[in-house]
Amino acid sequence: MQYIKQLFKYFLLGVLAVIPLALTIQIVIFTKNLLTDIIVSLYGHSASYSFTTTILLITIALLTYIGYSITKYRKSIIISAFDYIIEKIPFLNTIYRVTKKIVLMFAGEEELVKREVVYVEYPKEDVWVPAYVTNKVEDMYVLFVPTSPNPTSGFTVLVHESKVVKSSMSIEDAAGFIISIGADYPAPGEIKRLKK
Repeated sequence: MQYIKQLFKYFLLGVLAVIPLALTIQIVIFTKNLLTDIIVSLYGHSASYSFTTTILLITIALLTYIGYSITKYRKSIIISAFDYIIEKIPFLNTIYRVTKKIVLMFAGEEELVKREVVYVEYPKEDVWVPAYVTNKVEDMYVLFVPTSPNPTSGFTVLVHESKVVKSSMSIEDAAGFIISIGADYPAPGEIKRLKK
């Protein structure tokens, strides 16, 4: 059983580690295709391997500069300019803003209260599920209730604070519990608090 728990944790860490790489590859491919289309329309010939390598190196340098700026100054002029442009585009600005908040929450940049894991009775009384606290407005919690075995799909619900039971699980622990369909439950001692 311990071996299965470790495998699920490694799997989750592997998924989280590959996401930035996959996004970076998509950015490189998008940039290369965009610039190739521009050059082909201007000069009428296709890109060569040297062109692709140059675009790759420019993209790597740009991403490195963005990372350096964020580390040193807590913001990047390039990202700020991109934010400004995206905010002017209807519909796309909503998707971008929400995606950015979700990434910041899971990366640990949002306030601590927004990284809590709680239990809530859902979809009915006496049925408890772990949920991520995504926001809190006065005495109401905004919760994301993930579904097994995919913790990225689920439901968003509003619940009064009196209806939630706080958990000691981290976001990663809760994700492991959901992916394993309950086989990896790092907080079995919390069951007693859920009984009425």
